[in-house]
Amino acid sequence: MTVVPDRPALEVVEYTDPLCPWAWGSEPVFRRLRAALDGHVRWRRAYCILFDHDDDPPPDPAAETAWYARYVEDISTHTQAPRALRLSRVAASSWPSSLVAKAAEPQGADVAERVLRRLRESVFVLGEPADTPALALSAVRGTPGLDSERLAADAASAAVLERVRADRAEARRPVGEVLSAHGGSPHPGVAKETADGEYRYALPTLLIRTAAGYRAVPGWRSYEEYASAVEELCPGLPQDPVTLTPMEALARYRSLTEPERRLLTHGPWPPADAVRVETGNGPVWLHPEEAAAHPAAHRGTPDH
Repeated sequence: MTVVPDRPALEVVEYTDPLCPWAWGSEPVFRRLRAALDGHVRWRRAYCILFDHDDDPPPDPAAETAWYARYVEDISTHTQAPRALRLSRVAASSWPSSLVAKAAEPQGADVAERVLRRLRESVFVLGEPADTPALALSAVRGTPGLDSERLAADAASAAVLERVRADRAEARRPVGEVLSAHGGSPHPGVAKETADGEYRYALPTLLIRTAAGYRAVPGWRSYEEYASAVEELCPGLPQDPVTLTPMEALARYRSLTEPERRLLTHGPWPPADAVRVETGNGPVWLHPEEAAAHPAAHRGTPDH
């Protein structure tokens, strides 16, 4: 995003993981916040590696998957975010999806947004987490505007690996404000203790900062809490975003959940050409061009 020069430089760092259920559930509010700050912010994502290489494999994968599916279902009761009809397994690693998401960034903000969205949907819509290089690349195939060959080369490069390693390290240097709980959220975002006795940001966490200071907003929060943190640092921001018509929103975002369409659109829903994809607790709506290449729209005959 382009920053308007007559205001303090505002940066938002989003500590996230493509396969995190709380981060998935925060997408409606984050989309609204990005729209409200459009033209006034540098928004950067730091991929924190929720599922790491050195995590011990589960002794009973089926039992672990059943437990995790219930965990995701419990989170979705708070966020109303879609969850897969059936989860095939717990993700083995966040590295492949994080590398692909990071590798998409040089191809432009719109492409990077769409790639990350597809990676999130691999687990929370399809139930097949993009936890290998082949699965991560397959999940994003056909994304509009994406150069797939360049993406594959960049995702396998030493440069992108170093960028994700830097993200992971940054996430393990949390500011002191997130080391204790506050607020009434079901996910207040207290920093997580790591195996080596250090801490990392809980996901998601937004670190909102200017040259004059910063505000940390961890966990699952309302739009008003993020907006208040921005206002404290940059009075007069965020601007109230204008909601879009259904077709405008679908053209812009390509994929909308029910919480997103309620927060981001106005007018009768769904638009005539929207493609409905069923999940375990409500639909995801795809733009017809997105549906043409989206793996979720080809599991069976979609409803319109």
